[in-house]
Amino acid sequence: MFSRCHSLAALLERCSCMAAFLLLLGLGLGASGAHSASGGGAYEAQLPAGLQQAKDMCALLPCTEVFPGARSFSDRLGSPPYVEAYGPPDAAGKKPLLGYVMLSTDITDTPAYSGKPVVTLIGLDKTGHFVGTKVLKHSEPILLLGIPESALLNFNKQYLGKSVSDNLEIGQSRPDEGVLGLDAISGATVTVIAQNQVMLTSGQAVARQVGILPPIQRETARFETNGKPLSWADLKRLGAVQQLRVRAEQLGLDHSDQPFIELWFGDLNHPDVATSLLGAHGWQQLQAKLKAGEHAVFVLRSAGVESFKGSGFVRGGIYDRVQLKQGGDSFTFRDLDYLNLYSLQAAGAPDFNESAIFIVRNPSFSPAYPWKLTFLGNKVDRATGTRSFVNFDAQVWLDDKLLQGGRPALQEAAAPWVRVWKSRALEISLFAVLLIAVTVVYALRERLTRLATHKNKWPVEGFKYTAWALSIGFVGFGAMAQPSITQVLTWFHSLLFQWTWSLFLSDPFIFLFWIFIILTVFLFGRGLFCGWMCPFGSLSEALYKVAGKIGLKRWQGHLPRVWHDRLKWVKYGVFFGLLTVSMFSMGLAEMLAEVEPFKTTFLVGISHRAWPYGLFVCVILGASLFIERPYCKYICPLGAALAMPSTFRWFGLKRKQDCNSCKACAVGCGSLAIDAAGRIDHRECLHCLDCMILYTDAKGCPPLAKERKRRERDGLLITPIGANGYFIPIEPMPPMNAKVAAGPDPRMPTDPAMPAHKTNARGLKWLALELWDHLWPWNAGAFASQRALQIAGFSLAIAASMAWLLAGSGRLSQSAIIGWWFGWSVYEVLIRLAGKRYVKDGPWWRANYRRASVMDMLSYVGFKNLLIGAVLFIGIKSMGGLLG
Repeated sequence: MFSRCHSLAALLERCSCMAAFLLLLGLGLGASGAHSASGGGAYEAQLPAGLQQAKDMCALLPCTEVFPGARSFSDRLGSPPYVEAYGPPDAAGKKPLLGYVMLSTDITDTPAYSGKPVVTLIGLDKTGHFVGTKVLKHSEPILLLGIPESALLNFNKQYLGKSVSDNLEIGQSRPDEGVLGLDAISGATVTVIAQNQVMLTSGQAVARQVGILPPIQRETARFETNGKPLSWADLKRLGAVQQLRVRAEQLGLDHSDQPFIELWFGDLNHPDVATSLLGAHGWQQLQAKLKAGEHAVFVLRSAGVESFKGSGFVRGGIYDRVQLKQGGDSFTFRDLDYLNLYSLQAAGAPDFNESAIFIVRNPSFSPAYPWKLTFLGNKVDRATGTRSFVNFDAQVWLDDKLLQGGRPALQEAAAPWVRVWKSRALEISLFAVLLIAVTVVYALRERLTRLATHKNKWPVEGFKYTAWALSIGFVGFGAMAQPSITQVLTWFHSLLFQWTWSLFLSDPFIFLFWIFIILTVFLFGRGLFCGWMCPFGSLSEALYKVAGKIGLKRWQGHLPRVWHDRLKWVKYGVFFGLLTVSMFSMGLAEMLAEVEPFKTTFLVGISHRAWPYGLFVCVILGASLFIERPYCKYICPLGAALAMPSTFRWFGLKRKQDCNSCKACAVGCGSLAIDAAGRIDHRECLHCLDCMILYTDAKGCPPLAKERKRRERDGLLITPIGANGYFIPIEPMPPMNAKVAAGPDPRMPTDPAMPAHKTNARGLKWLALELWDHLWPWNAGAFASQRALQIAGFSLAIAASMAWLLAGSGRLSQSAIIGWWFGWSVYEVLIRLAGKRYVKDGPWWRANYRRASVMDMLSYVGFKNLLIGAVLFIGIKSMGGLLG
């Protein structure tokens, strides 16, 4: 045991760590803010007003920085747009063409990890080689704080001198396959994969336009005709017409019962389709106006206040609101590509107040392949008032029945996340095997702990230390797959607002790790991940173990229990603080998530970060030499996020009745998760399994040792130890000590509390009562004693229900409904603690009810309402509700 002085020293050390973090974080954020203020960064930088429509793009952007030597630039040309770069004029005054400059978002809006594109200016010479790049704007917080922006700039420099015809991939070069490798940015894999796609897509699109690369060849459409007229419903079923509907809320505008714009569009190339839409005479007139290799499509507005023709039509005959896309090609329309469309002949066709027939004059277009109509909208950020352009599109692809031989086979490039999985297949497979092996070993923990004793823990520790070593070396420093609270926040926002599978699949190690975490948290609690597989947690405890072996053991120990019980709540405060901030600003939340030392330790490296971050890691790891896992127990917001669902883990660690009077396990518990009554708090337990080893150790467990000695003294058979932790009783056993028998049951985290109304319930009645319990928090008995609280709750419930109805009709914003739902959840915690103070322990189909602590109820209500809220959010958004 520590002396009073040592305890005070430990406490001061802990407090100094907290103070140091707050100071260092402030310094780091201040430095970052200074960087942004200086104008040197591209994080959420403001692009010039009117850039999207400006003809003279290079008057607004630094084109000379991406095309050194160019003296002048043309207006925007082509579709997708680009500008020509010219050298100094010759003696005749002619400006020689040097190459081309393009803005990436004119061509592709491929999102990076933030869900927004990295806006890049790109220079390309006449031979198709990259000569310059400049990141104008990005929304990647990791490139602001976690990783310097210079890392992205250095990544882009790898393209200089390479050709758009090269097969460029993230990873090592494979000359035998013709692949040129690009070095990734450690800790920003998704960002660089997206950026590689942006660079190649943009460069190749312009290169095909100007003849550097051959155009994409698509088979000419061969139509299957029968001369029968088709109704509007038939045309929709056959994929010949499609609807594109944009709501005002999607553009940040006030709710309206009418759509911002509702477009119908489709094919006018198939004879049966075109005849059904235009009539035989109209079809003949259209055919007379089309030249060989030209195709026609129609667009009409059936509802809405906005015109699809756009302002460009008035200024210069360019329809800048709509364009066609097919594969990597984009097709825009000028006034000469426009024909009047006066009426539609198909039965059931909608009424319209604006219409057009557009002619596609590019020979690479083929109506046999899928194509999209894209509508360009100007979105207003309701929080800041800034505007940005967003694309909305829908696809037309003629049904097999309309094409001879059916639809052509598409040979599209694999998605970026697919390429990542293929390129690292061996490492990913080994990682998956590691996760499965750890799960299986832990599931068989009782067999391992029976082989171990208090003096020989190697049957358990051999596996555990191996897991630590692999977690630190292979997972942490090798694959850089350290899970983070930022992923929890990202998943939370994606679940509520917009789920994108490709975003999470782009980092296969993290994706697989989270499958492992989610499954094991609900099976065993957070301890398997936190105690065995977390790279930073493993590094922290490994340092503690090594320090004890090299002579520092006499200075090692725990904080006093009274301070531990107070400080363990800090991590929950950090988690809820980050979650709250993320609802207002995800970028700020990711900056504050630097409370995690993971990025500095594994993803970037101490030597590549500003000194405050490196010092913070050193302070934490230095404290780990004397206090077992201080960060895990007191600060880690990821641990707090995983601790809450651990309340409902299915399988816990075993306890016996004698544990309520024996302190052997509690004294040796490194995570201080065992209380005075011998109960284990699975939210704090890190699954070292020392208590499980003692559970069946006939010499180490005091109750078992006492019983073993009695049997030896009386000449009784030493029987095996049963599942209940006692010797199998062949002979009659003396009664248990009355004080022990009457004490609390350590096998449950809290006292049993079977609800009276469920005592004899079975079958459907039990399911109905279970559902009622989850949805109805009030208790009739509590109503008499706490009438005011109950009435306030009914009022809040009605208000929250009305809020959901308003959200469903598009009259309430996402942030408002989240606020209402949070308020209701706080009240539900209070009302359940007053009248229904119980939660279920173990699998949901079992009736193991117990008294709920405040943290139990917070965990239960928070997790339950998160799931209910997510279901409601997804349902309402799918029906077109919710403001942006």
